[in-house]
Amino acid sequence: MNKRFFVLLMLCICTLVVMGQDVINRQKKHNTTPTTLNKTKPTPKQGNNKTFTVGDVSFTMVYVEGGTFTMGGRIEQNGEANNDEKPTHSVTLSSYYIGETEVTQGLWQAVMGSNPSSFTGDSCLPVENVSWEDCQTFISRLNSLTGQQFKLPTEAQWEYAARGGSRSYGYKYSGSNDLDSVAWYYHNSSNKTHPVKTKQPNELGLYDMSGNVWEWCQDWYGDNSNSSQTNPVGPSSGSSRVYRGGSWSSGAMRCRSSYRSSRTPSRRLDILGLRLAL
Repeated sequence: MNKRFFVLLMLCICTLVVMGQDVINRQKKHNTTPTTLNKTKPTPKQGNNKTFTVGDVSFTMVYVEGGTFTMGGRIEQNGEANNDEKPTHSVTLSSYYIGETEVTQGLWQAVMGSNPSSFTGDSCLPVENVSWEDCQTFISRLNSLTGQQFKLPTEAQWEYAARGGSRSYGYKYSGSNDLDSVAWYYHNSSNKTHPVKTKQPNELGLYDMSGNVWEWCQDWYGDNSNSSQTNPVGPSSGSSRVYRGGSWSSGAMRCRSSYRSSRTPSRRLDILGLRLAL
């Protein structure tokens, strides 16, 4: 009798232990935060990047794997998209390289022998106060010195890279939904530019694609396409050239990855610089 009672008791204990563990496991599963909500930025791949040197100044071009993305004022813009960011449309791009940072004053000085910037004192500050036409002269001389074919990025290349390319998490700004972590802009810049690579990079390892200085693109400014495109280069003519990204003087809205602006190609401003593509 005692032996039978002991066996029954042990069976009941085992059953309760199994049931309890099952409850604990289900509770853990219920309380686990989905990985899509607890995002950790991937480590940018460095193997395919290229580094160039002019004089004693080195700069890195980051490899951007081609792909297809939706360009324009998407849902992550939270209703802030302007009319010229619409309609959204599918764009397919071939692989390319884009500057890890804006062109610095050190690199501009090494190529051009002068520095047009309004904010000086550190060679790692982004060059500014340069027109689209000035950028073409700079790029032509850089190509002669390096034997490469650098250019300004197309607007589509710029936006794809700003969004993180094929590694994108769909952030509102380039690299984060927290603008302060990735950008120098109106609320934190103290009304001046800052050395490059002093904020967090985006998913591709690119710095300052939101804030610090606006960046000229190759394209003439025009309406967003209403159909799918492959390697678009913008309108064939126009009166103003596109620039993107926001600057040290911009409010948060203008630092969004889909925000568009433009100026005449001869315009120089202390909020406006460039980033190279290859």
